[in-house]
Amino acid sequence: MPSLKSHDYVHGYSERESARLNDQANTLEELLHSDTKYSPGSAVLEAGCGIGAQTVILSKNSPKAKITSIDISEESLNLAKERAARDGVTNVEFRVENIFDLPFEDESFDHVFVCFVLEHLKEPVKALASLRRVLKKGGTITVIEGDHGSCFFHPETEDAVKAWNSLIEVQARLGGDSLIGRQVYPLLKKAGFSDIRVSPRMVYSDSSRPHMEEGFVRRTIIPMVEGVRESAIEMGIIDVETFDRGIEDLHRTAGEYGTFNYMFFKGVGRK
Repeated sequence: MPSLKSHDYVHGYSERESARLNDQANTLEELLHSDTKYSPGSAVLEAGCGIGAQTVILSKNSPKAKITSIDISEESLNLAKERAARDGVTNVEFRVENIFDLPFEDESFDHVFVCFVLEHLKEPVKALASLRRVLKKGGTITVIEGDHGSCFFHPETEDAVKAWNSLIEVQARLGGDSLIGRQVYPLLKKAGFSDIRVSPRMVYSDSSRPHMEEGFVRRTIIPMVEGVRESAIEMGIIDVETFDRGIEDLHRTAGEYGTFNYMFFKGVGRK
């Protein structure tokens, strides 16, 4: 049985990371979630809910669905419960569970939702197959992943690119794959799903879009890169000076003459 440990999460579990995840979810809510709504009474499994940043959006969009949100990290689930309570969420049950060893009976759920999870797993197809087992025949799975290889920005400096690529390399060495967005279709297909449809969701930022500059670049992207600073340096991927100069240059992409572009991929399949 594949193993999944809470400490495998490349970005860590700091308060700053929790804030980053919340900023990311809030900034991208319309782009990623506006077309995900589940009918009243539907049984929905959210796999890898983390601190509940996506959970509260799911609940808001489908207030009469019955949502079960699981995660391997009890610490993250406690934060998710606190956030859900603050937001008045009443249709979600939180449980500590392993995506590779689900305790649910076959065909327990009408829908499955997975967001920013597969990139952290060594065996994403096995995870999807495990989720397929608990999905009812004819039920749907929704998978959302980013792709760090889709990123480009201005000004593009050598140091900024090296800092960005250090994030990709750290995640790869930890067994994840931050280029997984482009693989959503083949992963779902290999796991046995049908009627698969994948739609790219592009984020573009410049100074005419201050909401994206602040919410996505300054408060989501840059903190995500900064979060691997210690690991990248310890692994010998990049030196301190280059990394820190790279972060300075990435901040310029959210300046008056900067731009930033990134692609997410949303896939929906059926059992």
